Formats: sequence, C-alpha cells, structure tokens
Amino acid sequence: MQSQIVTFLIKCPDQKGLVAKFTSFFYEEGFNIVSCQQYVNAIADRYYMRIRLDAEDANISKKDLENKFLVLANELNCTWSVHYEKEKQNVAIMVSHTSHCLYDLLERHKEGKIDCNISLIISNHNKLKPIADMFGVPYYHLPITKETKKEQEGQVKDLLTKHNVDLIVMARYMQILSEDFINTYPQKIINIHHSFLPAFQGANPYQRAYERGVKLIGATAHYATVDLDEGPIIEQDVERITHESTPKTLKGIGADIERLVLARAVKSHLQHQIIVSDNRAIVFPESGE
Repeated sequence: MQSQIVTFLIKCPDQKGLVAKFTSFFYEEGFNIVSCQQYVNAIADRYYMRIRLDAEDANISKKDLENKFLVLANELNCTWSVHYEKEKQNVAIMVSHTSHCLYDLLERHKEGKIDCNISLIISNHNKLKPIADMFGVPYYHLPITKETKKEQEGQVKDLLTKHNVDLIVMARYMQILSEDFINTYPQKIINIHHSFLPAFQGANPYQRAYERGVKLIGATAHYATVDLDEGPIIEQDVERITHESTPKTLKGIGADIERLVLARAVKSHLQHQIIVSDNRAIVFPESGE
C-alpha cells in the first residue's frame, strides 16, 4: 500500500478488550497508529472508534486489508468503513438564490481549508452562475416545478453519477428532496437549516424568532433524511441577541452563523470524523489533520 493516512470508523456493542484487539490487528499488519479516538455510550452499550493509521510500512493491499479486517469485524459484530487519504472526495453543491453559503464554501476551498474537489454546482435558478464562473466551477441550471420534480431530480442524479460525487451539500437549496432521492444518497447529503433545530422549522424562521422575542438564534447542519429537518445533527451554533434586533438584523446574524456551521459540518464529513448511530451523529474532534 502506498504511503498515506488510512482512517477506520468503527461501531459495535461495547465489550472488554476492544482497544487491544483493534490496535493489535493494525500493528500486526504494519500500520503506525497516528491517532485513536473512542467513545462509549453507556446508555446504549455501544462503542465507537475513529482510528487513523500511517500506511508507510504496511505491506498489504487495500483489498487484503479490508478482507482481513472484515473477519475481525464479524467476530465483534462491528459496522465499519475505511477511508484512504489520497482518494480526494468529489463534492456537489446545490443552491437556489441565496449566495452566502455557496460563496463561503468556494472561498474556503480555494484557500485549501476544505480538502476536496468541488466538481459542480446545481441550482434551480440561474442567479448564482456568476459566482460559479468566478471560481471556475461548472454550473448547471435545472429549473423545477411541482409537475417536473421527478424529471428534474433524475437530471440531478445523472449529473451526480457523471461527476462521481461523494457528498452533496445543500447550501440553501430551497427545495424539499424526494424520498427516493434521499434514499439514493444515505448520509451523503448535508443540509444547513437556518435556525437552531428543533425550533422554528420551515419557512421565515427569523420573522418568527423576532415575534417570539428570542434571546438566542442559531443554525443547524444535519444529514438529510426523509423526515424533514430531523436528520442526524452534525454541527450547531448560536449567538446571543437582544430585543433591539429586527428581523433584518437577525437574518444577517443568522447568515454568518450558517456559513460557519455548514463549513464545519462539511469539513467534519470530509475528514471522516462522523459516525452515525440511529439518528445521532457522533462527531469526533479534529486530531491533528
């Protein structure tokens, strides 16, 4: 195997000796352990591990590594995935007509703060094409109506397949994805919700937050599921406000929070820091990436 960092994400029933069994396996295959993060949910009796390995001295192919680990995983009743650092992920961004999240992601990508290929941008409006052109990213305008929803989503799927997309980012894409579409990409669609879920779901959250006189506003990034705005939460943040805030100022503050929350969520996914368990996202902190 070429010199690179390999990341395993593992979840299984908790039991004694798990750390020793996993680390011994990788040591015996010639890997150097760069970092090992773990979490035990005592309530659910579940164990979670994120282990990063240096493959420089490992004389084993990817296929053999995965086949050998599968034997151990089956013994321990594990669910797992493996990720190779040199295989850069392809990302598609879906937008409507709001630009702040799109621009922020493109800028971070340009500066090397998000390690991926942003392969394409898909929108049901043509308004944000100049931003895509500025960054040299292909932009596909696919209008949608209630009558053409199925056809439009089929076109989107074709583009995602053509570009070998690994992650879809809904950067304020203001359409509800169909159940069929979401089920095609499980845990591969990240959405930014412009409120601190579960509060103020749906439209006009800042107007409703103003009317309620809230003292905190925030944003939530989560994996999209068929239950609207109820997928596993990856990242959230809030900011304190006062009675002097208007719906307009709340919207501006909220946009800033949305940028940060979405960028953190995308980065966590790309760095393989997330294990989804039931409807919860276990998000390990950065470990020297």
